[in-house]
Amino acid sequence: MINYTCADYRIEMILLSLRQRLQREDLSEEERNDIILQMKKLEAAMELD
Repeated sequence: MINYTCADYRIEMILLSLRQRLQREDLSEEERNDIILQMKKLEAAMELD
């Protein structure tokens, strides 16, 4: 059985919100790159990369 903690859930929700923000068309290139970087860090923390 895999342990799924509140911290895991929190990271998942943050990742989901970042993915939703990335879909916005009014983002600058800098904002887009920052979001992608944040997502990569979270995915690495969750070992999803």
